[in-house]
Amino acid sequence: MNPPAIILYGPPASGKDTISEALTGLDHRYVLFEKLKIATEYGDRPGYRLATEKELAEMRARDLVVYENARYNNRYVVDRPGLAAAFATGDVPVVHMGQVAGVRALRAYPATWLRVLLWCPRDVTARRARHRGSPDVDARLTAWDETLTDLQASDPDDFDLRIQTDQHEPAESASLIDAALTAALARTSAPGADR
Repeated sequence: MNPPAIILYGPPASGKDTISEALTGLDHRYVLFEKLKIATEYGDRPGYRLATEKELAEMRARDLVVYENARYNNRYVVDRPGLAAAFATGDVPVVHMGQVAGVRALRAYPATWLRVLLWCPRDVTARRARHRGSPDVDARLTAWDETLTDLQASDPDDFDLRIQTDQHEPAESASLIDAALTAALARTSAPGADR
């Protein structure tokens, strides 16, 4: 059976970080997957592994990039070695994603992926971004608009679970995700299930 993993897809301030923390509080095996970040400005924001353009080019040449995207003047990469390292420890990686193309790309990596759509209205994103002191609220709202457009072009089977984060507390959302992953794993391990 393929190892379990979670994708949290949603616009900025939809709760990906908060729900990831709630998942870890529920079970220590849920661990935020640290994407590679090729940054124009090196900040101290946790949750990323820093890399250079040269390192990224080498990874591309060796087919080690599962998915990459550009946003906020940076490039973000989900890489095969990073995923392999997360699975090797027995952790359940929680991958944050803001593009449906990324959700689809990760499906090609051998894992039992639970694909979760986290959503909140635009005004909630604005309020949450301001509350946490984001210096680029306008860029976050532009990304919210882009995510809505992206989502409107998605297919119904792109997601296994949908959570409206302005209507559910983080701990409740984490419990819903945990239960959905447990059910998905039971289905894949049932006799006669595709493996």
